[in-house]
Amino acid sequence: MADTQVKENTGATAENVVSNGDTGDSDGQVVAQQEQDGQDSEAIQQEPLEQPPQNTWQVVKNVFFRIFVVWVVASMFKRQPAQEGSDQQGGVTTRKPAHNLFPPGTRMDLRVYLSESEHFKEFDDTSKLFWQKKGLTYGDWDSGINKDGTFTYEAEISTPEHLKNNGSMWIHVFLTKSGKSPDPTQKTLYSRASTIYKKKMLNRYKKKRYLKTQNLLTGATELTLEDQAKAANSTVEILSHWHPNMTINLMDDHTPWVRGSVPAPLDEFIDFEPLTGGYLPVLYFNDYWNLNRDFQPITAANETLLLSLTYSPISLFRWQMYAAQNMRSKWANVLGEDVMENDDDDDSLKQAFLETNPYLLGLTIIVSLVHSVFEFLAFKNDIQFWNSRKSLEGLSVRSVFFNVFTSLIVVLYVWDNETNFVVRISCMVGLAIEMWKITKVVTFKLDREDPILGFLPRIRLEDKSTYVESSTKQYDQLAFKYLGIALFPLLGCYAVYSLMYNEHKGWYSYVLNMIYGFLLMFGFIMMTPQLFINYKLKSVAHLPWRMLTYKALNTFIDDLFAFVIQMPMMYRIGCFRDDIVFFIYLYQRYIYRVDPKRVNEFGTTGEDHDVQPNGSIGATPTEGEQPAIEDKPAEEKKTD
Repeated sequence: MADTQVKENTGATAENVVSNGDTGDSDGQVVAQQEQDGQDSEAIQQEPLEQPPQNTWQVVKNVFFRIFVVWVVASMFKRQPAQEGSDQQGGVTTRKPAHNLFPPGTRMDLRVYLSESEHFKEFDDTSKLFWQKKGLTYGDWDSGINKDGTFTYEAEISTPEHLKNNGSMWIHVFLTKSGKSPDPTQKTLYSRASTIYKKKMLNRYKKKRYLKTQNLLTGATELTLEDQAKAANSTVEILSHWHPNMTINLMDDHTPWVRGSVPAPLDEFIDFEPLTGGYLPVLYFNDYWNLNRDFQPITAANETLLLSLTYSPISLFRWQMYAAQNMRSKWANVLGEDVMENDDDDDSLKQAFLETNPYLLGLTIIVSLVHSVFEFLAFKNDIQFWNSRKSLEGLSVRSVFFNVFTSLIVVLYVWDNETNFVVRISCMVGLAIEMWKITKVVTFKLDREDPILGFLPRIRLEDKSTYVESSTKQYDQLAFKYLGIALFPLLGCYAVYSLMYNEHKGWYSYVLNMIYGFLLMFGFIMMTPQLFINYKLKSVAHLPWRMLTYKALNTFIDDLFAFVIQMPMMYRIGCFRDDIVFFIYLYQRYIYRVDPKRVNEFGTTGEDHDVQPNGSIGATPTEGEQPAIEDKPAEEKKTD
């Protein structure tokens, strides 16, 4: 067994470093490279991989969700009154607060073991010892090269066959008071009250889905033969992944917690020692900043793996921030999200914190909050408008039906692509709202005289009288006629392009992807029929202007960040499509102003409803014309 050599950049003595051997593999060796006290493990990073652009507002909304979670966790940490119990005489006693068994300035020794077993007992096997650091001080925030209490150790380990075959690698961390041993078999040196222990699985399992896609015309595919075989046998494969960085945080906190009164989630981490009446400091594995893009699958080709460990103290408040993220993962499981798959949103949020200018990030959060408020107000006013609408004159009924079709395609698309449960519910709620609007624009009738299959009544849809009797229906049909002339050739060209150059799971998936992609690209065209109706009626008084205004403000916010946040140029251009339509709406509002002389469908004008000085309603009589109704004197009323 060959021992590896370790370098220390801080001039540590030889007793602080222990040579390392293999990690369970007979041929494996641990090649220690460098120990840098006071350096952060994030200094060793891989080159970033290119990723598709993330939805900006999903990232920002995740920020608000995490802020809410942090607030909830912080509120849980408010001091609670100590619980009461009964003594032997039946009296009432109060539990005494526990103290931290590691006072400030306690000298400690750190030992880190790597093992394929979850339960570690091989203390005598020096090959399992990955890192040993003696002489640490509890509560020391000034040691190390960077004077922040941080110590870093990095080395390459040989990959055991067990790990190559989708096995697990566990890290076991022991922090003991100086001179103590973590081995329970050494009775004279071991003390439970002087030993802090935590373990964690280093590798992470992630799901990889193999979809059998191919060009429906030629049968060609970009998948390898191995991937094609896996796609034919199973759609999901669980693979072990490795990340080279791990941070070990020791919480510096001396709060006198009372057993049974510790708020969640801290109660899961504090270990009370019943004999001494104290508790051990919290030892926390912090991998929050390990981005999903940096995880690499462990294969047979990986002969060695890089592991960089960082030890640093952490405050209670900062630990709360990280604990909140763990709570979010638990809630995600309840909501049906798969933690092994849905890491992209988390990566986007972390990249926003790491790479975005702080001032720009703060501005993004503020503007995003305003964006969410406008989005809610637009939704509320849209519901109120259709719920209180009595007349359909000037409104495009066909656009309502097309919106139902669009929402249905979106629902089918997210189900076909196995999106998470929350997104599915959101799309289904949107579809239900659009279907509810149909009840406001048409009348449902049951035709029992012409039943289906001889006994099922046929459902017939009839247009509302306010839509048929006015010229709106004629203009609506004419607008969709012109729209179809421009839309169907574009749809045909896009369908041919998608069929020739894209891969699909099948014909059903092809139709859904083709229609969904077309709606994303040319969906703004469906706003033009309403413009045509406004032009024919020379009026915009029938439009829900509050809802349109809120949506326009949201669109302008999207335009602002389209050039601030990095994204493809085509997406930036697409952000201005709705702006063009809204500016046309504004132009129509300007030229089609309120005209009191315009005759409405009832044959009256605005002048016919003016309020006269005497309180009556009607047109002002011209010179020489007597009012239709005169108020008689009281004497004449008596003789009537």
